[in-house]
Amino acid sequence: MLDLRAEFEVYAGEVRAAVDRVLTGGQYILGPAVAEFESDLCEKFGAGHAVAVSSGTDALLCALMALEVGAGDEVIVPSFTFFATASTVVRLGARPVFVDIDPRTFNIDPRAVEAAITPRTRAIIAVHLFGQCADMEAIGSVARARGVKVVEDAAQAIGARYHGKYAGTLSDLACFSFYPTKNLGGIGEGGMIFTGDAALAQLCRQLRNHGEVKRYHHERVGGNFRLDSLKCAVLSAKLRYLDGFNRRRRQIAGQYDELLRGAVTTPHVLEGNEHVYHQYSILCDRRGELIEFLRGRGIGTGVYYPVPLHRQECFRFLGCGEQTLPVSEQVCKQIVSLPCHPMLGDDDGQYVADGVREFVAQRSGVRSAAAAGKSRA
Repeated sequence: MLDLRAEFEVYAGEVRAAVDRVLTGGQYILGPAVAEFESDLCEKFGAGHAVAVSSGTDALLCALMALEVGAGDEVIVPSFTFFATASTVVRLGARPVFVDIDPRTFNIDPRAVEAAITPRTRAIIAVHLFGQCADMEAIGSVARARGVKVVEDAAQAIGARYHGKYAGTLSDLACFSFYPTKNLGGIGEGGMIFTGDAALAQLCRQLRNHGEVKRYHHERVGGNFRLDSLKCAVLSAKLRYLDGFNRRRRQIAGQYDELLRGAVTTPHVLEGNEHVYHQYSILCDRRGELIEFLRGRGIGTGVYYPVPLHRQECFRFLGCGEQTLPVSEQVCKQIVSLPCHPMLGDDDGQYVADGVREFVAQRSGVRSAAAAGKSRA
C-alpha cells in the first residue's frame, strides 16, 4: 500500500541536512523550524495563519476548544470517517451528531447537515475524505444561514483544491495531519491548524501551550499540543516534493479509472475538485474475497473504514446505535482501497488493475455458470 523507504531516498539528503541544522541550533520545541514551517504553509496554500500542533487529532481538539465547544453543544460530523473526527467532540463534553454521506464522493452530505442542525449546533466538521474536498459551497451556505461555524478535517487532503482554492482555506478553522502515511508525512505524529481569523490563531497558539499568555501565566486551560522542531524541519524539506507526489497519485488514479471502468465502482470526483488521492477507494460487493484474491498476488489493500462511527461501541451511550445511515453502512461493507502512492510505476498500476479485473471476471463467470445451471434445472 505504501513504500516509505523508497520515498525517503528521493529526499534523504535534504532531510538529513534539515535535521542537522536543528541539532546544531539546539532549539527543539517551538523553535525557528516550527515558525518556518508554519510560514511555508501559509505562503504555499494562501492561509492567513498556521499553527503547528502535535497531531491531526490534537488539531481538531484545539480547533474545537478555540470555538468554545463544550457541554450541551452539538457538532455535526459524518459517520463515515476516522475516529478522531467524533472523539474530539466527545472529549470536550459535547455531542457528535452523526449524519450520512454522499454515495458518490463518500463525503458528508450537505442535505443531511441541513436537516441535522438544531439550536444547540455549535459547529460542522466537514471531512475531505480520501483527498477530495467536501461540497464546501453548500455546507458553507447552510452554516452561514444558521450562524454555525465550519471546521475542515483536511487530514487526508493537503494540496487538494475546491474551485481553485486549497483545502484548509474554505472554513473558519481547518485541521491537517502529518502522520507518516499522509501525502505530506512526517517522522512521527504532527498536525496543523489553518485559519483566516487572527484572534482564533492567537487563541490556538495559547491553547497548544497550556493556555500560556507569557511564561507561567495562564488565561485558560489548554494542553500540550506543541510540535517538535525536528519534525517541522523534516516536513519543510519534504514540502517541495508534495506537488509532484500528488501529481503522481493522480496519474495512478487516472490509470485505475481507465482500466477498472465497468468492473467496479471507482472514485467520483466532483466538478471543480482536484483530488489528491490519499486513498484510491473502490466499491466491491465481495470485498473479503477480493482482498484475499489480491493478497495471493502480492497486492496490498486497506479498508477505510469497516464500521461507521454511529455503530461503534464507545458511542453507544449517545443512544445512536439504532440510528440508520444507509449510505454509510453500505459503503462500510463494500469499500476497499488499492495502492496509490508516488513510488508506484505504470507497470505496478497495470498489475493491480489486472488483478481486480481478473477477480471480477472469475466471479462473474461463476455467477453465470450458476445461473445457467439453475436455468437447465
